[in-house]
Amino acid sequence: MARIDVSAFSPDDDTPVFVISVAAELAGMHAQTLRQYDRLGLVTPSRTRGGGRRYSQRDVALLREVQRLSQEEGVSLAGIARILELENQVEALRARVAELAAEVDALEAGSGRTTRVFSVSPSGDVYAARLGERPRSTRSQALVVWRPPRR
Repeated sequence: MARIDVSAFSPDDDTPVFVISVAAELAGMHAQTLRQYDRLGLVTPSRTRGGGRRYSQRDVALLREVQRLSQEEGVSLAGIARILELENQVEALRARVAELAAEVDALEAGSGRTTRVFSVSPSGDVYAARLGERPRSTRSQALVVWRPPRR
């Protein structure tokens, strides 16, 4: 089979452009393997109105990573599913941390100082409070002040 030159395409990494046969060739696996991974939820391609699968460049890269974990590292498909789930959670948490850091920066830039602090209840729950506000619980008088490091 002839190799396909992906550089001829100009869409971004998330644009679903590859039919299953092309995606399988780019990933170096059989189309039936892609169908199995789709059924297992490891790689979920976009669908056309007729139900055909369309893979993006990011999907192809993920297929290669699934294959690498399976063949080179010996990880089971269930283990790979868990790894991918955890990686997605980490990415979501990183995005949330970036949002919160931007919010703190905006608050500090607007007032010159932080107007909120974070308190921790005895049960371990963290909540935002105003500066000088007492913790909600009457059992503890602890107040935790967190300030992000200056950049």
